[in-house]
Amino acid sequence: MKNSMLVSFLLIAVLACAQPSSVQEIRFRSVPDFLKLPADLYLGEVAGVSVNSKGHIFVFSRGNTTGPAYAAAGAQLLEFDANGKFLREIGHNLYAWSYAHSVKVDREDNVWVADKGSDMVIKFSPEGRVAMVFGRKQEASDDGTGPLKHVRPPLPPVDGMFRQVTDVAWDAAGNAFISDGYVNSRIAKVDKNGNWLKSWGEPGDQPGQLNTPHSIAVDAQGRVYVADRGNRRIQVFDGDGKFLRQITIDVPAPPDARPAIGNKPTATTGTLAPGAPWAICITPGPNQVLFSADAYPGRIYKLNLDGKVLGFLGESGKQLRQFGWIHEIACPSEKEIYVAELLNWRVQKLILDSDR
Repeated sequence: MKNSMLVSFLLIAVLACAQPSSVQEIRFRSVPDFLKLPADLYLGEVAGVSVNSKGHIFVFSRGNTTGPAYAAAGAQLLEFDANGKFLREIGHNLYAWSYAHSVKVDREDNVWVADKGSDMVIKFSPEGRVAMVFGRKQEASDDGTGPLKHVRPPLPPVDGMFRQVTDVAWDAAGNAFISDGYVNSRIAKVDKNGNWLKSWGEPGDQPGQLNTPHSIAVDAQGRVYVADRGNRRIQVFDGDGKFLRQITIDVPAPPDARPAIGNKPTATTGTLAPGAPWAICITPGPNQVLFSADAYPGRIYKLNLDGKVLGFLGESGKQLRQFGWIHEIACPSEKEIYVAELLNWRVQKLILDSDR
């Protein structure tokens, strides 16, 4: 039985890895000075970006930082209108704010955030009030409270709690899928009322195992796409956690590619390898496509849902149309996407060429 499963997995992997010999570059432009911040408000590392049904943009930034140089709290949630005009801050000084990681808006315009530092996911109503709380941060009064330990073997996960949570997405029934994250390396499923249903996955590199599930998306058929960043692949599951297939992005980096920061990566696996998915998103129907971003060579890839690379765009750098560690992508359409960058402390609005 194990041998037959291994053969099936290898066949799936070979098919998923197959890429066209020459993937075309997508023409695009970046809208200059899109977000209009008040004079006294600044972004830090921008960890998350999302768009609601009105076209409003939500930005989850590691700005508003307080505390010591190590273990400072950095998280602020800002809302802008469709033209980039600043509207409001949501959740100022919220108890869960610690270290911003992602923001998503569901089909009812509720705003959800995943805070890696507090191990919490918060659901806000469209009005900006806390509607549901998932997980629990460490108590400041507890002896030994501090950074989570990445022990080997890992500690068993606890239902209803997270260890460095990263992202959230939903199916048509309103079930939420939460990527839990740097330590537990699993996916949690909760229903629309907030009831914990199940979880799947564990640390590792085999089918169904995960190494830093960093971003998550769900297609119209309810299939769950997990950016398994440390394993340089996107794994696809059904809504109950059954492994379906994996996708790898094997478009070679150009010889003159430069990293956004640090030495030029040489590894072919792991977080900084070309094609390793830091952020993914799936466009609305009827013809859905998948976007995925890597840190090096700093590109965004456009794929169909079978994993075929349709094109790519961008490179590492600090100018418009260049990227410094894209941490989240919002894709309200195939031709308009928003990218949140850690190293450049910004959100870019990108308009893609309609011919690709």
